[in-house]
Amino acid sequence: MKILIVEDEPKTGEYLRQGLSEAGFVVDLARDGLDGLHLATSGDYDLLVLDVMLPRMDGWALLQALRLSGHEVPVLFLTARDQVEDRVRGLELGADDYLVKPFAFAELLA
Repeated sequence: MKILIVEDEPKTGEYLRQGLSEAGFVVDLARDGLDGLHLATSGDYDLLVLDVMLPRMDGWALLQALRLSGHEVPVLFLTARDQVEDRVRGLELGADDYLVKPFAFAELLA
């Protein structure tokens, strides 16, 4: 399974990349929304893990652009944005799930 992580916080990004790689996944990492959108539309990913607060293009806009262009890859928001309104917005934009930071890695893998 090939996963794209779009996360601008270096420690979190590396933690996710290492943990998912050790769990047997092939993982790419983008540090901002525009790079994430480029990789998501040009790669063959089975899952996208998106932060909301990203430089150059936020996760909301990235997901909206993906869905408008017809990409149906499953998306998990992994973000510190923990308000009910944020979770509802992410799901209404087309995310498949929404996990709030801080998180347990076992929960992410489930």
